[in-house]
Amino acid sequence: MNDLYGGKDPRNIPSYSIGDAARYLRIPHGTISSWTVGRKYPVVEGSSFFPPLIDIPKKKPYLLSFTNLVEIHVLRAIRQTHKIQLNKVREALDYLDETLKIPHPLATEQFRTDGVDLFIEKYGALINASKKGQLALKDEFNLHLERIEPDDSGLAIKLYPFTRSHEENNPKIVVIDPRIAFGNLSIVNKGIPTKNIAERYKAGDSIEELAYDYDCTSLTIEEAIRCELLNAA
Repeated sequence: MNDLYGGKDPRNIPSYSIGDAARYLRIPHGTISSWTVGRKYPVVEGSSFFPPLIDIPKKKPYLLSFTNLVEIHVLRAIRQTHKIQLNKVREALDYLDETLKIPHPLATEQFRTDGVDLFIEKYGALINASKKGQLALKDEFNLHLERIEPDDSGLAIKLYPFTRSHEENNPKIVVIDPRIAFGNLSIVNKGIPTKNIAERYKAGDSIEELAYDYDCTSLTIEEAIRCELLNAA
């Protein structure tokens, strides 16, 4: 696999703009920018700078790797329900990094088996409703981790992003795989970029025609189109 990418692991090649990440992961552009680039914020004597939580190459245009997408996806689980302060999130990430002693711990199988409990044990006091809140956070972690598929070494290799609101059932019809379709969102087991399907649909092809041409079910085609049109909106 690495021979195709100049000996580099495609998971770690910067390939996605912040806008791409925002569309694929359905997270606001400003949030991802804050987490990966940092942001200035006002203080009494002018402004201060909030350093990024996720490490990316510090050169413009800012580009994220597949591994960064996975980290952002998991980081949302920490912030989404409980709104833990970002400085505490930074402490938690540093703690996981030091304890698990592996790079990008949020993107590893070890985070699922050890890291979640380590995080909750260390930072459960930050969560409202004590044990009830801790269980809710663990459920939120698991909801996100179920969308990640690791390889034999335990590193994330596929990400099935949320395509619908969390209250709905999220099927695994589309996937981000850095080895397939240059890492673009594509149909599972087909490798067909969803953007290609949406472009043909907007050009006038019917659901039935696309399903026939790509040997997919109409439901799969509809999901691919819905993802792209929703992301574009």
